[in-house]
Amino acid sequence: MTVPSEVNRPVETVERAIEIVEFLKENGSASVMEITDHLGCAKSTAHRHLKTLESHSFLIEEDDEYRLSVRFLDYGIVAREKYTLFQEAKPKVDELADETEEKIWCTVEEHGRSVHIYGAQGKHSVRTYARVGHRNYLHQHAAGKAILAHLPDERIEDIIDGYGLPPRTPNTITDPDVLWSEIETIRDRGYAFNIEESVQGLHAVGAPITDENDVAIGAISVSGPANRLEGSFLREELPTLLLGTVNEITINLAHV
Repeated sequence: MTVPSEVNRPVETVERAIEIVEFLKENGSASVMEITDHLGCAKSTAHRHLKTLESHSFLIEEDDEYRLSVRFLDYGIVAREKYTLFQEAKPKVDELADETEEKIWCTVEEHGRSVHIYGAQGKHSVRTYARVGHRNYLHQHAAGKAILAHLPDERIEDIIDGYGLPPRTPNTITDPDVLWSEIETIRDRGYAFNIEESVQGLHAVGAPITDENDVAIGAISVSGPANRLEGSFLREELPTLLLGTVNEITINLAHV
């Protein structure tokens, strides 16, 4: 994990705890030795970190392995509730899922990454790696690109410089010049496409929700199999539906 440059004196014990949490999030569960090897520290040090986290109910020890506890769920729900966007978008996302019968996501940007804060499944939605709370690279998917295109240019440059443009599929944009060209197109038409850029065989369209300065505070996307989301349905019908939903959410947010 890269420590931001402004953190001149990171607290090592906090960093170790974060490393453990991240490792268990990615691996599900792990033994003391596996965590010791990951941290590159003495077994006694790893054990102290684990026992401290367990004593505060952040970890559960089971069958000689540790895993995250659902105490983290409480923190996630509280964090999400702070977004007025979540409250206003949730019913509209549900409606759009019913209407399109596909997967709908409400996404925000935090620390230069996208985070899905709510999703609704239509009757024919397909499963992918995405989940509520999932952090992704903005340039890899439709909602992320819609958000990226409606951030100040300096902020976009900072995000590209900080995270790069790693690929998720062979279709992911990895060239900054190509991305900037697409950003201009998204700004002109008001929505973004994902053509197998995050998952092979998946298409999506995303539209930003912006504030009074036209800066993105989030985005809504519709995704589904490429064989269903294609042609005029993908290029015309879905954007029209999506823009209508986004417009309603924007109006509601302005009068909260």
